[in-house]
Parts: sequence; C-alpha cells; structure tokens
Amino acid sequence: MSDSNRLIRRLDARDPDFLATLDALLAFEGSADARIDAAVTEILSAVRTTGDAAVIEYTRRFDRLDVKSMAGLELPKSELKAALDGLTVEQREALRIAADRVRLYHERQRAESWDYVEADGTRLGQKVTPLDRVGLYVPGGRASYPSSVLMNAVPAKVAGVGELIMVVPTPNGEKNPLVLAAAAITGVDRVFTIGGAQAVAALAYGTQTLPQVDKIVGPGNAYVAEAKRRVFGTVGIDMVAGPSEVLVISDGSGHSDWVAMDLFAQAEHDELAQSILLCTDSAFIDAVEASIERLLPTMPRRETIAASLANRGALIHVASLEQACAIANRIAPEHLELSLDEPEPWIDRIRHAGAIFVGHWSVEALGDYCAGPNHVLPTMRSARFSSPLGVYDFQKRTSIIQISEAGAQTLGRVASTLAHGEGLQAHARSAEMRLRG
Repeated sequence: MSDSNRLIRRLDARDPDFLATLDALLAFEGSADARIDAAVTEILSAVRTTGDAAVIEYTRRFDRLDVKSMAGLELPKSELKAALDGLTVEQREALRIAADRVRLYHERQRAESWDYVEADGTRLGQKVTPLDRVGLYVPGGRASYPSSVLMNAVPAKVAGVGELIMVVPTPNGEKNPLVLAAAAITGVDRVFTIGGAQAVAALAYGTQTLPQVDKIVGPGNAYVAEAKRRVFGTVGIDMVAGPSEVLVISDGSGHSDWVAMDLFAQAEHDELAQSILLCTDSAFIDAVEASIERLLPTMPRRETIAASLANRGALIHVASLEQACAIANRIAPEHLELSLDEPEPWIDRIRHAGAIFVGHWSVEALGDYCAGPNHVLPTMRSARFSSPLGVYDFQKRTSIIQISEAGAQTLGRVASTLAHGEGLQAHARSAEMRLRG
C-alpha cells in the first residue's frame, strides 16, 4: 500500500532520520491563538470587575440561558439527588462501583503530618492540611463526562477539602443527568451551571455569589485552558492539558483488533489526539493496519478517528523491546500500554509515563472509568516531570521549625557565618542575638 493511501503512517525506528521524524510527530503547540487570547482577556477582566453581572451576561450570550441572577444558575442538592435516583439501576450501580474503586485507591495517597525531635530538643516537621475550597470544572453540552467528576471530586474529598464547588455549562438548559448524579455520589457541595472562561474567572476571583477558590481542577476547551493558564498564581490549577495520548508497546503476541481499538479509543477524543504503536513484529503491524482499515467504518466517530490517526498517529517498527522502551521514555506518553506476553520485566524500563497499563487485559479505557487510579494525567511530554492528579494535589504542606535554646547556639553560628558570606548582616545579627556569651 502506498503511503498516500494509508490511514496511518508507518515508520521504522532503524531509519537514520527516525528521531527527527518522531520529534516532528510529537510536536504540539499548546498556546492560544490571538482570537482566543483576546476573548479570554476580555472575559477575565469583566468578571473580575463586575462579578455576578458579567457571569450572567456571558451565560446568556454563550449558553443561551435566560437568567436574571446567579441564584438561577445554582442547582439545589435535591436536583442532584433526583438525577441520581432517576438513573437506571445499571447506570447507578456503575457510578457507585467506579466511585468506590477510585476512593479506595486514593485513600492510600493521603499524607499525614510528621515531626521529629533532635538530641538538643529542636523539633522539626511538616504539617499537612487540606485546601479550604476547590473549584471543579466539568465540560457540559455534547462533551459531558461524569468520569471527570469522579476523578477530580473523589481525591479532593479524600484529602478533606472544606468546600468543593462544581461548575458545568448547560447550553440551552441541557443538563446531563450522569454528571449531576456523579456530583451527588461524590458529595460536591455546590453546583453552578456556568462554563467557559467566565466560570474559571468566577472561581479564581470570586463574585458576589460564588466565593473565590484556592485551586481550579478539571478539563475544558481551549478557552477554559487559556483562562486557567492566565489565572494561575491567583489560584492554583491542576495542569493545562493537551490532547489525549496513548502509546502501545507490542511484541506481536496480542490481538490486532484489540490494539486497533485501543488506538481508536484515544483518537476518538479529538483530531489532535495521538495514538502510536511501537512493535517488534512487522507482520503484526501489518495485521493492526488491516484491523484499522476493517474496523474504522464501524465507528460512530470514524471521521474524528481518521483525522487523528492521519495527523498524529503512527505504527512504528522497532528492533527490540529495549529500543521501544527508550523511545517510550522520549515520548513520555499520557497512557502507555505494555501489550506484551511477559510485561513485568519491562515495567522498570519505563521512566516517563502518566500511567502504565500492564498486559493484554489492562485496557486503557478501564483506567478512564473504574480501575481506581486517576485518569487526569500529564500530556505533551510533561510526564517527564509531573504526575497524575491525586490527593496530594488537594493538600498543602507547611514546615514546622521549633529551635531549642541549645539548638540556637549551634545553628546560630552556622547561620551567622553563611549570612555574612552572603552580605546579609541583619540576618547574621538576628541569629547572633540568640547566642549566649
């Protein structure tokens, strides 16, 4: 098959220009364009200046909701419960099982305060406290994700966050019952039907009705991402996420249809999503390509999948699993599947990945919904230096320093010497005044 007729490109890691080709494939510009930048600037300024009035006006304009006050945009707890009660038994049970599994996993992440006492009586430690108030952004309209509620709200509640405020747009008044039910199950404290950059601004700056939060988490469109980027510093944010990514490492021992569908599962998110296969077996790559061609016409989101695979996907032949792991660490993918007959020995070879799915049965889609670990993961190669969302993102750490009189004699001389060396005489004198004799 000629390259022009392929649904997804074929590469060979042994080609001399492979790394340059790979880097070009991985490149993604996450900054906002001028139109988005200008719109977000205007919205942030308006909400910061006029509060509720600006939020109401933007909600009327963008979501086509005829509301007179912010009270009309807040959902009562009874509506959340009604949404939960109105689900089918199967839906309600699926939500509960997923929430319980996510909670059980995250309870193991909760950090506790600690301290120790030195021989001279000096006490040092760390005080761990939850954030007071967190804002959770949840996409609405066509992109409604109850799983986002679970993955963000559960670790916040496990951490002990004092108040969790959810914002979710409801264009034309369309509410997703699964999203509202997930809010009920996870114990979200308040829910406002607002979205876009105006919702981020309201959370970041506070309005007459909606209190300022300490941190904003949750996914959104390009306007939401840019708004989060801009308010960082006024509040904390989880991350500015890029398109979804999956990297599959295969030794040819799996089923080609399974691998093709795992690639589809990321590609259907977005035309900019990235799905890559690294495989030591060229015949299996042929089989996966054939599976892609056969299965793609059956997919409801086939146009998005096709564009994603054509734009940023690749089937890559590698010389060995050692080479595959080296390439994987260069890619630092959001999701990594070790689709291998004997995957265990290769786990330690992976240094950079948001989540590692081990073996043929560990399909990434289970991680999105109900395996337990968080599905909010670093993208755009940021797994090299960042981690999945967790309880630790909703806790902060404060150092405790209690110096004894005896300790001040030793440490005071050390500090004095170093402070004089830095030319900070007041620092030195402050320490020296505690010295005896």
